[in-house]
Amino acid sequence: MNIHEYQAKQVLAKYGVAVLKGGVAYTPDEAIQVAKELGGPVWVVKSQIHAGGRGAGRFTNDPNGKGGVRVVKSVEEVGSNAEAMLGSVLVTKQTGPAGKEVKRLYIEQGCDIKRELYLSMLIDRATCRVTIVASTEGGMEIEEVAHNHPEKILKVAIDPVEGFQQYHGRQIAFSLGLEGKQVNTAVKFIGALYKAFMDLDCSIVEVNPLVVTGAGEILALDAKVNFDDNALFRHKDIEELRDESEEDPAELEAARHALNYIKLDGQIGCMVNGAGLAMATMDIIKLYGAEPANFLDVGGGATKERVTTAFKLILSDPNVEGILVNIFGGIMRCDVIAEGVVAAAREVSLNVPLVVRLEGTNVELGKKIMAQSGLPIIAADNLADAAEKVVKAVKEAA
Repeated sequence: MNIHEYQAKQVLAKYGVAVLKGGVAYTPDEAIQVAKELGGPVWVVKSQIHAGGRGAGRFTNDPNGKGGVRVVKSVEEVGSNAEAMLGSVLVTKQTGPAGKEVKRLYIEQGCDIKRELYLSMLIDRATCRVTIVASTEGGMEIEEVAHNHPEKILKVAIDPVEGFQQYHGRQIAFSLGLEGKQVNTAVKFIGALYKAFMDLDCSIVEVNPLVVTGAGEILALDAKVNFDDNALFRHKDIEELRDESEEDPAELEAARHALNYIKLDGQIGCMVNGAGLAMATMDIIKLYGAEPANFLDVGGGATKERVTTAFKLILSDPNVEGILVNIFGGIMRCDVIAEGVVAAAREVSLNVPLVVRLEGTNVELGKKIMAQSGLPIIAADNLADAAEKVVKAVKEAA
């Protein structure tokens, strides 16, 4: 689960992470009021969407204008910029061409920036440890730094038994070129970030940029925090921060029915049981010359109703020109899948080719249910056969 920058800063501040004062605004009048309460002489008006690259982004109604993060020097400018940004669609590298509508702003104090650094924490699957990533190249996309200047990135893996220690913090502080009192400040800052990461079951915490001010202070000028969805039951207060308007409606509907669904850009809808089998299905669709329209794992214990919902989700995508159902009945029974497919196809008036490959528990019964349904379902003997048939059927229907 992702949250907005201002929410991330509020959460991290409770752990002692240093952030600037600011306030959220949903209207230009609220933005002006927050600016007055903060005092000047400089403010930053920040678009709040779930995407990075906001400062370099452009609004669709003013593609040659300013980005989604603006430094202003009067309360009047706060109001005028808030009016221009709220309700407008911001396009960044991470939103795709459709962009995202800005529905709220974060009005923050300005500060005297002397240096911009990078700091993040994530779970490194290679080492199975929480790993701190730091770089002197703050304010840039870390992927670009990794590609062009990998020597400027430091990674420190934290032993889960030992936990974060001060020597970890000093190692990072020295690598960032911090000196004197800044080193101890950085150690405390990183320690607070680590505690928040562990306590809140985060999947990533990113501060980019981490700034050193003219006065020598160390602050989180921006903050991104993601949480492990599987641990949200332990953090009801965090779950309440969810902004569903920033999430894909189909993915939200899938989550309500315990389905794992991610929309993609292709034309072949996929319904599979098991994440590994789903990935293999997507790969073989590409091998046969088409693109998958989604990742959809119905799980090992899906009911007829859940399968019907999954089918409807696939067909809610207007780009879908054909559907491939690939089920291996281990825990999941093939007859349950067949009943769900038939029920959903009838309910939504199926008008695209449907190829189904079933194997495993009750497979013959599942095939019989589909054969007797009277629906134009194309049966497949194996995965390669299924992929070849669905791609061919889509091309012939085009």
